[in-house]
Amino acid sequence: MREFSEKERAILREVQAQLPDDAAPFARIAEKVGATEGEVLALLQELVEAGVIRRFGASLKHQKAGYGANVMVAWRIDDAQKRDEAGAFMAQSPHISHAYYRPPPQTGEAAERWPYSVFTMVHGKSREECLGTVEQLSKEIGVEDYALLFSKKELKKSSMTYF
Repeated sequence: MREFSEKERAILREVQAQLPDDAAPFARIAEKVGATEGEVLALLQELVEAGVIRRFGASLKHQKAGYGANVMVAWRIDDAQKRDEAGAFMAQSPHISHAYYRPPPQTGEAAERWPYSVFTMVHGKSREECLGTVEQLSKEIGVEDYALLFSKKELKKSSMTYF
């Protein structure tokens, strides 16, 4: 694991926040943390190449962009190979923002009641659109055993800040 200097941590704190609304946002960040724009860009390039920074992009408020519905789908996929193939397939869907594998409980009453191990977050403009997406995915991956957990209220949504 890479150790970060105080200056690098300061740069990373800034890029995790809202980028400055400026023609040269990285120069503004550099000024703020006592670095050069070149240092900021070099660090970010290094971290992108190392896979530490996944990507830079705009973060939309999906409700204001017209996507007012979402559902977490818990899929029962017992076979590891099928799970990996289905997970890779679903990860490519433009309607899915998150896809995770979490082993189900192995013992006790919970194991009997909750056999699901793959979780996806499906987004759509309406509940009906989400249901249509789930039905289509179900056919494409060949999995009919799933549970739908529609969101009722957003309690918190924020990006993690690590430094």
